[in-house]
Amino acid sequence: MSFAKFMASQAGRLLRIVAGVALVALGLFATQSPLSVILLVLGVVFVLVGVFNVCLLAPLMGLPLKGKDVLSR
Repeated sequence: MSFAKFMASQAGRLLRIVAGVALVALGLFATQSPLSVILLVLGVVFVLVGVFNVCLLAPLMGLPLKGKDVLSR
């Protein structure tokens, strides 16, 4: 549960956004292969969940999907 709370915090959101931007950059500068497309898609997902404050792993732990609701518990 502490992992989900960290990921819903400002530091966790920033970490997801930075990791997403790094994955997008790797995908753009990688050779044209299926791996570059996977990195791009994964990076965009990380950026979006960080921006919209959604914790995709929280429901697996029985917590709400929205980061704001995770922090209020």
